Amino acid sequence: MSNVTVPEYGWDTVAPHTNAYLMPAVRTLCPPLRPGLRILDVGCGNGTFTGAFLKDGCRLVGVDTSPQGIDAARRQFPEGRWEVIAADRDILDQLHEEPFDLIISTEVVEHLYAPRDWARGCFAALKPGGRMICTTPYHGYLKNLMLSVFDKWDSHASPLWDGGHIKHWSRKTLGRLLTEIGFTSLQFRGAGRLPYLWMAMAMSGDKPK
Repeated sequence: MSNVTVPEYGWDTVAPHTNAYLMPAVRTLCPPLRPGLRILDVGCGNGTFTGAFLKDGCRLVGVDTSPQGIDAARRQFPEGRWEVIAADRDILDQLHEEPFDLIISTEVVEHLYAPRDWARGCFAALKPGGRMICTTPYHGYLKNLMLSVFDKWDSHASPLWDGGHIKHWSRKTLGRLLTEIGFTSLQFRGAGRLPYLWMAMAMSGDKPK
């Protein structure tokens, strides 16, 4: 993957619009937040999503392939640790950290050529009993049907979007991936818009103790 150009997304210190509907879903899946809880944000962007968890006294590490995003995170949340690292199976080894209590990965898996490497890396970076929460745009039968009926696929999944989505996930396929890697006790939340036409979905899985 070293020969693949990493797109920049114009990161600054503004929270992406997705935060408004993703945060409630993620919060319902989080274990109790407490001072000292160690969180890893895989695909942190500019840090504004998990940066909010610093107010709860959590210890935060974020990784992303965007140097621009990491620079913005470091400026906005200097109390966290932010590193330019890919979302692959070697995350923990590259960080030289102990395994984490909680991993959050928002709107990442739909951009990846090798989602199993991402899932394996997250699994390895969790301590036994830890939890991973990930989000991705939702796709299911009814939503896909509506996109087809109203001829919205070209705008919804435009091939002209540099750095856009390369995989579309449903509850079933994302759950299958997490289960295959070893996550248990999966939980699901829809996020944004009407039920079964959700804009995104959040799913959590636990690493067995």
